[in-house]
Amino acid sequence: MLKKITLLGAAAASAFAMHSAEININDKDLELGGKIDMGQFNHTVDPDTVFLGARFLSADEDHSDNENVSLDPYYEVNFLMQNRISNTDLTLGLGVKLNYFTQDFSQNKLDFASIPLGIEAKYRLPLGDTVPVSLGGALYYAPEVLSMMDGEDYFEYRFTLDVEVIKNANVTLGYRNLEMGFEGAGDAFTYNKSAYVGFKFRF
Repeated sequence: MLKKITLLGAAAASAFAMHSAEININDKDLELGGKIDMGQFNHTVDPDTVFLGARFLSADEDHSDNENVSLDPYYEVNFLMQNRISNTDLTLGLGVKLNYFTQDFSQNKLDFASIPLGIEAKYRLPLGDTVPVSLGGALYYAPEVLSMMDGEDYFEYRFTLDVEVIKNANVTLGYRNLEMGFEGAGDAFTYNKSAYVGFKFRF
């Protein structure tokens, strides 16, 4: 009997666990991302608390520091642990990423990789029974000790406004800034700084 109750409890918990997929675009850039809610696979993990994800960004040079070269895509895998603060609509999370980028600068091929650590936050605005609206933000940084290959440091921040137009489907307005430092290259290189609009689906 206890085993059946445990299995039913695990099934109920997994029903509230949600994976997500998103696509963000502007006139020049394409960003794809996805997260897997580990609560759907492990009943010892609370739903909506532990995520494993990946992201791909194809950015245009018009939104970077270097308008003279065609940029290569940016890749990352990420891990996030988050929790909702008791009796509030604020959710805070701690994350870690592994990212990679390679580029030719003045006939010199450079490979960048880093393991940035960061914090994420999301706040659902108290608008009653109207359309759910949330404000979000993320800040990630990797110093030299967490940078590899030709990388020296990494810095990223982004802000988002999510509007749930239908259940489990959001329209997103956002802004992102990704900066990479390369060894011996002086100031950090801004890979992408741009506003975007997107769709986010939870399933």
